[in-house]
Amino acid sequence: MTRLVLGSASPGRRSVLRQAGIDPLVVVSDVDEDAVIADLGAHRAPDEITCALAAAKAEHVAGALDPAVARDAVVIGCDSMLFHDGELRGKPATEQAAREMWRRMRGTTGHLHTGHCLLRVRDNRVVHRAVAATVTAVRFGTPSDDEIDAYVASGEPLRVAGGFTLDGLGGWFVDGVDGDPSAVIGIGLPAIRGLLHAAGLSVPALWAANPVSGKAAARGQ
Repeated sequence: MTRLVLGSASPGRRSVLRQAGIDPLVVVSDVDEDAVIADLGAHRAPDEITCALAAAKAEHVAGALDPAVARDAVVIGCDSMLFHDGELRGKPATEQAAREMWRRMRGTTGHLHTGHCLLRVRDNRVVHRAVAATVTAVRFGTPSDDEIDAYVASGEPLRVAGGFTLDGLGGWFVDGVDGDPSAVIGIGLPAIRGLLHAAGLSVPALWAANPVSGKAAARGQ
């Protein structure tokens, strides 16, 4: 039975998988994202950066798995960044940065890039590796300065790429998306399904191997 391992502490990514019928084993990666980006060098495309970060996270987690899990597992690493106004943005470092970011984003469209890396692990070694990138256009609403201040004060923008969520408080200020909404939350189900199929794995088999308990499923958690 193949255990699905999510190399991320993101509650949004975990929630996407659980709502899609899979309860992942969460193993948080310890990757210096700034160092990974610095090693890539300047002028890399957004998809290259997000996929490199996703791969670094997945590889770190795969190397730290309990041997019992590593006998039969699939490890997924993800990373998201927002490309807006000619800049690639991760999590805002300060409340002021988040506030300024939102004042620039409101009423405009940004592009959320999400990198995915899947590692197939059998008998404690990686036997398959693949990456996939998605990009989704996000049409931001026009929150007032007071609404932006209240949103920033909640702390949510400091914890997420681009300073916004689709599935949290920030959803009030997103007018729509063009593309995969699950990728905006942090893990694109269509992209992951393609990677799983390429690795010889099926979604129904993972449902059976990683079931969500009835009580948790009923709560939508």
